[in-house]
Amino acid sequence: MTQAAVRPRLIATDLDGTLLCQGGTVSTRTATALTAAEEAGLQVVFVTGRPPRWLRLLSEHIGAHGVAICSNGGAVFDVRREQLLETFPLAADDARAVVGRLRERLPGTAFAFESAAGLTREPQYEALMWGDDKAGAVAPAAELLADATTDSAAGAAVGCYKILAKHPGLDPDHYLAEARAAIGPLAEITRSSSIALLEISASGVTKASTLARWCAEQGIDRTEVVAFGDMPNDLEMLAWAGTSYAVANAHPEVLAAVAQHTLSNQDDGVARVIEELITRTTTAF
Repeated sequence: MTQAAVRPRLIATDLDGTLLCQGGTVSTRTATALTAAEEAGLQVVFVTGRPPRWLRLLSEHIGAHGVAICSNGGAVFDVRREQLLETFPLAADDARAVVGRLRERLPGTAFAFESAAGLTREPQYEALMWGDDKAGAVAPAAELLADATTDSAAGAAVGCYKILAKHPGLDPDHYLAEARAAIGPLAEITRSSSIALLEISASGVTKASTLARWCAEQGIDRTEVVAFGDMPNDLEMLAWAGTSYAVANAHPEVLAAVAQHTLSNQDDGVARVIEELITRTTTAF
């Protein structure tokens, strides 16, 4: 299908490094484009690796539906109501196995866990962003993933829909490759950070899988979706959508995988394409 053959109905965009400027802000041009897209009848859905609590910072830019797909597809969050609508957690045994295999193959790895209760982490996992210094239970991973007891930390991470694994010294791409070799099909492993930080979801759970569920509920076909991304955690979504763009500052793997490119996030690349889509939508259909 070409863009001219199908009227786009939904824009799915990653946030950090794609839609947002450096520092996590929304430029005036991008904010205007998002509003114009909604007014033209194009649904805009943020599809991000961010946990739900970080989406509150962007609530004014959420579309009319108020919903964002978070944690690489692990959670669907109503930002305005501050309500988790759906999660796709790792089974407890799978989460324990992931931690065990990575710790054996890649010593020095530290873990944190995202769940409906928020962030829990190991003591050696340094929390660096937006309120993560106020995380919940802090304890060894084995305790956080243990069966619940009267100990407040025991079982605090059971039901997690995202595991974060951080290493202090490895190259990020090498770390990802080694982790995938260690885990195999047990879970989905990806990355979106410039540091050695892995993002791990239940097997089969990606940005693409949860976006596909959302679109099916809205009666939207994949050919009617235009997607934007910049990092390996966007690859499945970019492959699934009918039309996809990589921003100019994207990871080399993403630039190689996606035929269409736009300007960088700093140069409002997503906004530029949205403006073109609106023009085509209002004149060609």
